[in-house]
Amino acid sequence: MHRRTALSVSAVLLAAAPLLTACSGQARPGTAAVVGGERIQTAALQAQVKDVRTAQNRSPQAAQLLENSAGLERSKLNSMIQSLVLQKAAENAGLSVTTKEIEDARGSDVRRLGGEQQFRAMVLQQASIAPSQIDEAVRDRLIVAKLGAKYGQQQMLAPIAAAAKELGVKVNPRYGDWDPAKIQLTGSKTPWISQQTLAQQAPEGA
Repeated sequence: MHRRTALSVSAVLLAAAPLLTACSGQARPGTAAVVGGERIQTAALQAQVKDVRTAQNRSPQAAQLLENSAGLERSKLNSMIQSLVLQKAAENAGLSVTTKEIEDARGSDVRRLGGEQQFRAMVLQQASIAPSQIDEAVRDRLIVAKLGAKYGQQQMLAPIAAAAKELGVKVNPRYGDWDPAKIQLTGSKTPWISQQTLAQQAPEGA
């Protein structure tokens, strides 16, 4: 997928109260969101944020990276929710991504950017993705590419929105509100599709 196309999709895809009312109607402490009955624990969200901050602090550009990633907690939750939505959309479409496809796509990115270190630095800078989160981001990118190939770039929003509606998304008000029209958290400044900066073009056969 070309970067311009990916970014155009970002507009429609991609944290007050200490408790979240889950699908059962019970308030559950320590929950950032519930997606399809699956709880995204606050601890899991904070772990992702910590991984990014650790990577940023190790970078020579630490000050700039920290300054440019305000609202990281909300952006990470946004990505975690949308990843689950994408997986559901792929399941509904009969699509899957293999470990080999992820490895091949990542390897292609690394070669194009001149090495693993350069690749990690680029995704950290452009998408606030820690090294431990890269494979998941690549997988999501490949799912988007496959959905685009199946439905068309302009038409794939509908099945993704349908998957989100089917799952149901409930978010702890602390992190904002879920916008079903845009399929993202309101106020999120870094839609998940920014992960497309991992590569300008999806690998062949995606």
